Amino acid sequence: MKNNYYELIDQTYHFPQNGFELAGGTLHFNNVDLHKLIQKYGTPFKLSYLPKIREKIQKARKYFNQAISENNYSGKYEFCYCTKCCHFNHVVRTALKENVSLETSSSFDIDLIENLYKKGVFNKDKIIVHNGYKTDNYIKKIGRLINEGFSSSICVLDNIGELDKLMELETKEPIKIGLRISIEEEPQAAYYTSRLGINKREILDFVREKIIGNDRIELVMVHFFVDSGVGDNMYYWNEFKKALGQFTKIKKLVPSVKSLNIGGGFPIQNSLSFDFDYEYITGEIVRNIQEACKDDGVEEPDIYTEFGKYTVGESGAVIFQVLEQKQQNDAELWYLIDNSLMNTIPDAWSINEKFILLPLNKWQNQYKRVNIGGISCDHSDYYNSEELNQQVLLPTYSNDDDEPLYIGFFHTGAYQDSISGYGGIKHCLIPSPKHIVVDMDDNGNFFDYVYREEQTVDNMLNILGYND
Repeated sequence: MKNNYYELIDQTYHFPQNGFELAGGTLHFNNVDLHKLIQKYGTPFKLSYLPKIREKIQKARKYFNQAISENNYSGKYEFCYCTKCCHFNHVVRTALKENVSLETSSSFDIDLIENLYKKGVFNKDKIIVHNGYKTDNYIKKIGRLINEGFSSSICVLDNIGELDKLMELETKEPIKIGLRISIEEEPQAAYYTSRLGINKREILDFVREKIIGNDRIELVMVHFFVDSGVGDNMYYWNEFKKALGQFTKIKKLVPSVKSLNIGGGFPIQNSLSFDFDYEYITGEIVRNIQEACKDDGVEEPDIYTEFGKYTVGESGAVIFQVLEQKQQNDAELWYLIDNSLMNTIPDAWSINEKFILLPLNKWQNQYKRVNIGGISCDHSDYYNSEELNQQVLLPTYSNDDDEPLYIGFFHTGAYQDSISGYGGIKHCLIPSPKHIVVDMDDNGNFFDYVYREEQTVDNMLNILGYND
């Protein structure tokens, strides 16, 4: 058996796969030559590959519409993109090209939608689902949208008190609302019941006492959300079926309820051994909804999903150069990269999220177990646990090589910029890396551009008040 890096990957996984392939000795990501981007822009850089976003939306629609057709399901499917996963203009606009609805989470999301409308890329008849805790400012802006003519704006109540706030609004039309059902958390969670949503013991009385007969509102949606996302496990299906039971009870009380929002997202690929049967799971979701509605004698609802991470996660990557290797003892070899892992992929540091880690070159070299360290002074600025035997294996190299070793963390497109604070002050004043966007024209040709240059010293000093 050979022991170079290529043979390790080839013998361990199905490779090439899902946009990863080796061409001319270097790694290509969705047919994008990453080595050419390195030569053009240098490292480090963040990469957004926009065609992947459209592809994921198309696939989700295919799964659900196929399941609806096969089961003779009478409801429709609606794809919502939740902006909190990635608010960037180029990302949201790409999703909107697929005619998606949007899901908001906070007050400033409303300003984002109004901006898109003014620029002609979002229509007033598009569905908007308003989730999250409703501050006074958030409520006021939702009312503003309704009075501006956004006729499909749905305010999902996260708690009972939010209805009283809505009643203080002066709106021209009845306010469309949804109800979020609280769920029981997973056994290993720090608490039993999610703080999000309305308690299941209270929700039916709330409907009877506050919603039925209130001509200022129209209940159109029931929503539930499992934080860990859609999964084929006992916990998910148990919570899903409990939510279906609540939906049918509410539907019997209020026939205007037309939609079930299952919240939560499909998982994304976080390793080369990832295996998730999207088609099967989608079929089970549709079949279970249909069965629950039939058993309780209610009309089958339209199905809404709020796919954020699934939409944008696999479109992102972060590319680094290994600056130096450092042997600290017989067992621990460090590869030091040209930025901070805490700053660029904070999910790996904060909640132990895993991403696909691959070298971009030197696949014919032998491999070693290594730890990856950032250049900050923080002890926690490292990455040392990959899916393969719970360790990072990367090609060996020499500091005297003509070309350095380059590595990439892939499928980093969701949450990383929001959590790390894009464009702000970073740990140890290490600058935000350059941000490169790759898109495809109408003829299928790639083009790339710099969305943001690497953060400058003046930018940081301005934020910190040194240039006042």
